Amino acid sequence: MKTSHVPAPAPLWHLVDAEGQTLGRLAARVATVLRGKHRASFSPHLLCGDHVVIVNASKLAFQPSKFRRKTYIDHTGYPGGLSRTPLKKMMEEKPEQVIIRAVRGMLPYNRLKPLMLKRLHVYKDDKHAYAAQKPVSLTLP
Repeated sequence: MKTSHVPAPAPLWHLVDAEGQTLGRLAARVATVLRGKHRASFSPHLLCGDHVVIVNASKLAFQPSKFRRKTYIDHTGYPGGLSRTPLKKMMEEKPEQVIIRAVRGMLPYNRLKPLMLKRLHVYKDDKHAYAAQKPVSLTLP
């Protein structure tokens, strides 16, 4: 028995301004668009999501207590290779990584995850290299 295979439509480009946004709400909405769940033709085994360009990553809004409590943990794999980075230091040095890690944690753990993350483009300020793709503004509720 043959099954029908509907090809995924061409991905669109969305532009998100992260200024004043909450990290979790922003990451949840972006993960939905990257996965393609906002489309009527969504299929969990196909790469049917869109590209998302996030600008102003350094201007996210946080509660003051979040800067004290949240830390990012990395491990090299060697004994004693554990490193902890507080959110405040991460926002000063690499604010793009804060958003990428949040979105990465909200995507499903399967073979499509790296391909979905390739469609995420995060920039520290309001300049980005994807003006030629004419990204449409994605409003967050």
